[in-house]
Amino acid sequence: MPLQGPLYERVASAPPIPSGLPLVVTLTGFTDAGGAAGRMLAYFRDDLDPAPVVAFSADVLFDYRARRPLITFEADHLSGYRPQRLELALAHDSLGQPFVLLAGFEPDFAWEAFTETVVGLAEGLQVSSVTWVHAIPMPVPHTRPIGTTVSGTRRDLTEAHSVWKPHTQVPATIGHLLEYRFAQAGAEVAGFALLVPHYLGDTDYPAAAIAGLDSISVATGLVFDLDDLREENREYLEKVTEQVSGSDELTAMLHGLEERYDAYMAGSTQAQPIIHTGDLPSADELAAELERFLATRPPGDEDKHERR
Repeated sequence: MPLQGPLYERVASAPPIPSGLPLVVTLTGFTDAGGAAGRMLAYFRDDLDPAPVVAFSADVLFDYRARRPLITFEADHLSGYRPQRLELALAHDSLGQPFVLLAGFEPDFAWEAFTETVVGLAEGLQVSSVTWVHAIPMPVPHTRPIGTTVSGTRRDLTEAHSVWKPHTQVPATIGHLLEYRFAQAGAEVAGFALLVPHYLGDTDYPAAAIAGLDSISVATGLVFDLDDLREENREYLEKVTEQVSGSDELTAMLHGLEERYDAYMAGSTQAQPIIHTGDLPSADELAAELERFLATRPPGDEDKHERR
């Protein structure tokens, strides 16, 4: 049993949070296919440097024996300990737009108390919307855009981007319970389940984090600079392509997944995957393509177009 004590404490040096901001939820834990939630959490903390406002108690909510924290051992001494963190913070996107961020570990204990607390804090801040993302493995090819199952109360998002609408029962995460309680409270809430290729589910797949962050952008209007992730994803996909092309078995599997995916998308749904920035060329690639195009034009062709 966890220790008894306060569920959270307010950070003394915390900045004030304006009312009416979107709330984004990123929690690591169950079924994080492709490492999507973990990479999103790292992006938020490392690139956006959010200012914590509320710190939740790991000693109350976290099972240390199930998910052990990391400690650093150097030759003959311990040099560092990385405690588990779960915080409500004020963050700003790449354009400086503010939003509320709930990020960290998924609680192991006191789900109902935690959920009631988060809903109450969000209501006090009068958040405009709630968006959360998680990732599950699916038999889909990495050569197609990552699709999503969208749930919640945002019918516009569900109709536009929920490419798979199952009727099933699944093991719940705290994100599901938060979405359920927010919906009961009448909030504008959307949950995105990323459909990550099952054969890449146990790897650190950058495209999964890109898809998650782009899903948040579609739901909130927030903008994130993902150039580093996109470059990492290109290098990752080169290695995947090399492995697939070197194996007849993997090649046949990929072709089969592509055929099933294309047939399903052509006949079973009107929704479309979000076009993630990982699927689009960068500004440098566009510039290089323009240079190649201009270099192949016949001499004097540019002058003809300018005279028209």
